[in-house]
Amino acid sequence: MRADHAPIDRPVTFAILGAGNRGTVYADWIAAHPERGKVVAVAEPRDHHRTTLARRHGIPAERCFSSWQELVAAGRVADAAIIATQDAEHVAPAVALAELGYHLVVEKPMAPDEQGCRTLVHAVEKAGVMVAVCHVMRYTPYTRLLKEIVDSGRIGTVVSVQHLEPVGYWHQAHSYVRGNWRREDESSPMLLAKSCHDIDWLRYVVGAPIERVSSFGSLLHFTRENEPEGAADRCLDCAVEPSCAYSAKKIYLGMIERGHTGWPVHVLTHDLTVEGVTRALREGPYGRCVYRCDNDVVDHQVVALEFAGGVTATFTMTAFTEPGLHRRTQIFGTKGSIDGDGVNIRVYDFLTDQTEEHVVPSLGADAGSGHGGGDAGVMDAFTRALQSGDPSHIKSGPLESLETHLAVFAAERARHAGTVEKVGQPATALA
Repeated sequence: MRADHAPIDRPVTFAILGAGNRGTVYADWIAAHPERGKVVAVAEPRDHHRTTLARRHGIPAERCFSSWQELVAAGRVADAAIIATQDAEHVAPAVALAELGYHLVVEKPMAPDEQGCRTLVHAVEKAGVMVAVCHVMRYTPYTRLLKEIVDSGRIGTVVSVQHLEPVGYWHQAHSYVRGNWRREDESSPMLLAKSCHDIDWLRYVVGAPIERVSSFGSLLHFTRENEPEGAADRCLDCAVEPSCAYSAKKIYLGMIERGHTGWPVHVLTHDLTVEGVTRALREGPYGRCVYRCDNDVVDHQVVALEFAGGVTATFTMTAFTEPGLHRRTQIFGTKGSIDGDGVNIRVYDFLTDQTEEHVVPSLGADAGSGHGGGDAGVMDAFTRALQSGDPSHIKSGPLESLETHLAVFAAERARHAGTVEKVGQPATALA
């Protein structure tokens, strides 16, 4: 079925695939904007997550599915679907739903490999459905202001960019050492799982395709070789735990003691008490010693990028920062420079030697605070596109998202081989 772009003159109906953190965030935005959308179906294999989301959004039992295959078998029960399953489980449901005419919101990365990305994009282009890939950094108020300043010519022609992603020491330990994204064979490389946001964002801000990349990085710290003497398999049993910065007791029980029960604590258990979290640390993956996990993704990486027209950029991802920091960016132009930290933008003018400061209201930048307004931004843009019939509201469509995914795959090839890699510029998904 090829979908049309006729305006939807009512709230957009949604099916949620994957009722974890990301699916829940988007579903809650829909519930908070009833004039824009309504959640009418959920597909989730975990009983608790499925029933919790269904209860919160009033989804009838006949629209609660234990797999995306069951949802597909039911036909088109909504205007759009949000694919928030694990990374390797995006392509198959996206292809099947697109063929049924569903418009799609797809969590990043689209797929953990190039062929999967191409297959997904080819399917949605063939079906003619509207698609927003969740490169949410494009949609933040901070990015909007920064992009306006760059595009205005205030700093002349952009020559080079320096960009830092400070992951945060406990976020790295939670998601990429103990958690779901710790292994490339079970999810994807760190650059794809975490930092494809940043590579995509750099392309958006510079406004030109990425043509060549090189990269360096490794798993330097979270290994057996760095295990303290006397360490145990689990923090609850460890004699050196009180002196370990990555102690699961310190991180998770400390949050409970401070009254914090949101992300990341709610990932561990549904019992958000001291007893419940302690039990999860005793029995589950998040109580393991960070030096004794089966992780293999990098904990630091640098990427050098060359854009069409000769603009260059460097990107640094590091685990080893204090938590909650915003990304930092410096942009160097022929007439001035920009220094931004996610909230403040300082513009220096070479002609006047004056600095102008802009402040963007802080909406947070971590996974628990809406990515600085980006989560709301992508949903606002997507629903506007469907209700107006105008896909131009979507800033992260499938083809440009494929382009930036290809840059990430090229950077990973460069990291492993020690080479400079060319980035393909696909005219179509199968080019």
